[in-house]
Parts: sequence; structure tokens; C-alpha cells
Amino acid sequence: MADVPTQNKDAYSLVLAAIDEGVYLPGDRLVESELAERFGVSRTPVREALQRLETQSVLVRDGRSMVVSSLDHDQLGELYVVRAELESLAARLAAQHAAPEEVRVLRDMVTQDMELLGQPHALSRANRRFHKQLHLASHNRYLIQQLAMVHRTMALMATTTFAVEGRDATALEEHSIIVKAIEDRDGDAAAAALKVHISMAYQTRLKTDANAE
Repeated sequence: MADVPTQNKDAYSLVLAAIDEGVYLPGDRLVESELAERFGVSRTPVREALQRLETQSVLVRDGRSMVVSSLDHDQLGELYVVRAELESLAARLAAQHAAPEEVRVLRDMVTQDMELLGQPHALSRANRRFHKQLHLASHNRYLIQQLAMVHRTMALMATTTFAVEGRDATALEEHSIIVKAIEDRDGDAAAAALKVHISMAYQTRLKTDANAE
């Protein structure tokens, strides 16, 4: 696993990115001194970053150590319910407020991501970029903040559903349908397409977890 780039990032962003990239997985212990050395920063900002991530439930305390949190079955379901509602609202607002340039960027992302089929980790990163761009296109700062919190929690999933055979192509087709609805300025269709997309992702996640047991 490649190291997370450290240029122009604070300790909080660096630790969170490392979890998001799968450098640290649920259940892994994070050692303050090791993180400081890895990222080339002092221990004080690392300590503050760990405390902040603990308040956000990304980390949990185990004795004197910090451990990357994991999601149980019920927490996973709750997360996807909230994500579906918030993301569908973002899609609806994007259909109303996105600038033409923002819509073209979303379309270009879908086209470029087709080149990543068969590369689950690269496609997972591209997927996060796509959803973040869609959130920004909603032009609602409070919704964007809430979605950022949801996606921080999404980082606690140790695997990506893009590794499931056929899910990558299907997900990109779903992205294309969402963008088409936004292009058409059809808020209802955009929200509905986004809900279908999240539902399919959740269904794939449940099947993956069931097969892993």
C-alpha cells in the first residue's frame, strides 16, 4: 500500500487519508510516535488529530491506545439510510443549482473512470472524488458538511464493493444515469437515481459481508 502524500496537509487530514486509503484498517492500533515519524510532523498535532478523530467515532480508545473503529451490522444499515437521504438531496439540488461547467466535470469523471474498470482501489478513490464533486454541485454548505461526516464514517469499511465482480461497470452506469438527470435539470430523477445507486451499493456490501463469514 502506497504511503499517503504528506505535502500541504495537516496531521488530521493525513491520518484520516491513511484510514480512507486502507493503510490502517478497522481494528488497527495507531501509535502516536509512529504516525509522527511516518508523516514527518511533531507528536502534538498527531495527538490532537487522534483526539479529534475519537470525538468523530473514527477511532476508539482501547486502554492507552487508539484503534480504528469498525461498523457492526446495524451501524452499517443506519449509515446507508442516512447516506441515501442526504446524497439524494444533494443530487436534487445539483440538478437545480449546478453550473454547466460543474455538470461537464461530473460527466468527464464518469468517462474517465471507465478506464479504471478492473482496478477496484483506484476506482474506489475515483468514486469518492465523484461523490464529493456532486456534493459541491448542490451548493448547500450545510448539506456538504453533513455528507463529509458520513463519508468519514464510510472510510471504516475495510473493503470496497468495487472488488465484487461486475459491480464496477454497474456503478459507473448508475453514475452516468445520475449525471444525465442532473444535465436534464430533473431533480426528481436525479434524487431517485442516486437512491437506487446507494441501495445497490448497500446490497452489494451486505452480500460481501455475508460471504466473508
